[in-house]
Amino acid sequence: MYVSVKASRLAIIAVSCIALTACSTTQPNSYSGISSSSKLMPNQNNDTGRVPYSYSTPVEWRKYNAIIIDPVAIYRGPDQQFGDMADKDKDALASYMQTKFTEKLAPRFTLTRNPAPNTLRLKLTLTGAETNTPVLATLSRFDIFAGIYNGVQNARDREGTLTGSVIYAVEVYDATSDRLLSAFVTKQYPRPWSLGASMGSLAASKAGIEKGADALADHLK
Repeated sequence: MYVSVKASRLAIIAVSCIALTACSTTQPNSYSGISSSSKLMPNQNNDTGRVPYSYSTPVEWRKYNAIIIDPVAIYRGPDQQFGDMADKDKDALASYMQTKFTEKLAPRFTLTRNPAPNTLRLKLTLTGAETNTPVLATLSRFDIFAGIYNGVQNARDREGTLTGSVIYAVEVYDATSDRLLSAFVTKQYPRPWSLGASMGSLAASKAGIEKGADALADHLK
């Protein structure tokens, strides 16, 4: 009897968590305060939901062999999506972004501050983030009902239960002409079954930053 009651309570908690997650998932804005905002359009190829807005021009990326990576900016506009996140956490994520994007792009490009020919300039703007729900984010990975939901989300490459995320804008320019070549807004998060990304308030956001850095490195090949 006790086991049955306990299982029922866990089921109710799991279903409630899943419903809460589905309802509270943040959809990124196009952010009126970033330079490329007027050019961003809804992304028709946004199958995973990770890149809702984008802008692109035909570019032969292989001709570029150097890159200027501007300091990561923290978006302060009224349409920012940080919720009640503390400034110190925003600063921590911006610093982590600077490190990871530099690390991922360094093998492909020469890092420089000189806007010479065949050089790109990368502008990253952190526009929003959500933290992991303390304790429950990890516990939901072991719950059978939440596990089913997370399994479906994992297969779809979508967000898991009670897990944090990060949202940011990417703008890539030709460094000599300052012409915008590519821009997009992206929401990044870890796979739902990534246990490590559920531990610590910023773990999922940082995992999302790493995924985003890998994706950009692939995009610029």
